[in-house]
Amino acid sequence: MASGGANPGRAVLIAGGRFVYVLNRGVDSATNGVCTATTANCAGPNITEFAVGGNGILTSQATFFTQGLNPFRIIADSSGNYIYVLDAVAPSSSTCSLALGSGVTSCADITAFKVDPSTGRLTLVVNAQVTSASGSALPYFPVPANPIDFVLTASYLITLSSTPTAIPGSGTGDVVFPYTYNSGTGQLTVNQNSVQPINSGAGTAIISAAGNVYVLDNEPLTIGSGSSFAAGTYTSQIIPFTVGTGGALQAQTGGAVPVDPNMSSPIMLLSESKGKWVYVANQGNNVSSTNAQSGIVGYVVDPATHQLTPMSGSPFTSGSGPQCLLEDPSNQFFYTANFNDSSVTGKSLDQNSGDLRPLNGKANTAFKLTGQPAWCLVTGRTS
Repeated sequence: MASGGANPGRAVLIAGGRFVYVLNRGVDSATNGVCTATTANCAGPNITEFAVGGNGILTSQATFFTQGLNPFRIIADSSGNYIYVLDAVAPSSSTCSLALGSGVTSCADITAFKVDPSTGRLTLVVNAQVTSASGSALPYFPVPANPIDFVLTASYLITLSSTPTAIPGSGTGDVVFPYTYNSGTGQLTVNQNSVQPINSGAGTAIISAAGNVYVLDNEPLTIGSGSSFAAGTYTSQIIPFTVGTGGALQAQTGGAVPVDPNMSSPIMLLSESKGKWVYVANQGNNVSSTNAQSGIVGYVVDPATHQLTPMSGSPFTSGSGPQCLLEDPSNQFFYTANFNDSSVTGKSLDQNSGDLRPLNGKANTAFKLTGQPAWCLVTGRTS
């Protein structure tokens, strides 16, 4: 069925499984590409709400809009009471310095919504801390420019952004910025008006797992002298952090963990529900339907240090070009939706080792789709 807008990229299913929200990024009417700050006519960016009926049937309910341009990430809190959307460009550059410090002239934003538990309708959560020059409350929360991803921890909402490009393919290093998150009101509050640089050069994802934060870096980088990074080759990696005072990230003992060099284009991190294992979905070259560099890499989480150790049984096969990776509500199965071969691949979780095994003993069990997927969701709701 139709997504309700143009260029659907992400979706969330709130707690209880009654409502799905599809994030449509919109398209540039002139180029048919994603909308940018200079796009004169951006068509179809919105959030479309669907009700989940019997047998998973979706019924379109309503359409909502973010405050900024090019919305590309959407998350919900664990209660299902609030939804947050990351916009690539804030609606007004004049407000950036109000939250991010003097001298900041460009930024992105987070649009926050309260979810009506009966109807699923969304209403804006306005910024109670930052007001515009006219004195009115901002209907969004400024975050650093060039956003990559964001994550909710127990007490903070943390964005991951890249800095202006100085090193080809990487920027001068990624930065994070935390807001304090109020689970009762959905309100976000600035703790510090400066970003925190982290030892990450080309981040693609950030997740929270068992109270810790992991950042995924994408692709090997070879860097010479004269940069803000030491000379050398930087491989794809996962960087583990603990969350300190004010949401500041503190590097874990042991440092970064490399991603399997036989895989390429790591796109997504996922923590297993009990916090014992972490998995990385690798898109590979994202071109061919037969792609040896696509797959899932698993890591064992040390219960004391939360450091990651590569899982002996991985990498695990997936379809070609996975767009997403998820665990089902029964915590028994993992699935990827694969762009290149238009399939969903299922795996059974070994509860002792964390290995992902073929379903029902069948190798590479895959379910064909009628089109190329952008994202995936799963629900235990059956009626």
